[in-house]
Amino acid sequence: MDMNALDWIAFILVVVGAVNWGLVGIGGWNLVDMILGSIPILAKIVYILVGLSGLYMIYFIRK
Repeated sequence: MDMNALDWIAFILVVVGAVNWGLVGIGGWNLVDMILGSIPILAKIVYILVGLSGLYMIYFIRK
């Protein structure tokens, strides 16, 4: 299956989200907050994009 740019971006964001949640579960480290914590609006945008990417991956896997 060929993946276009949107597919790759969504995949990368889902992986980033998964790694972030894994680190939160293991040690309480939230990389998004560590990196973007001083800019709360950017952190919120990242969380929204990760969530949308997860929904897109559900669609992608079904097609």
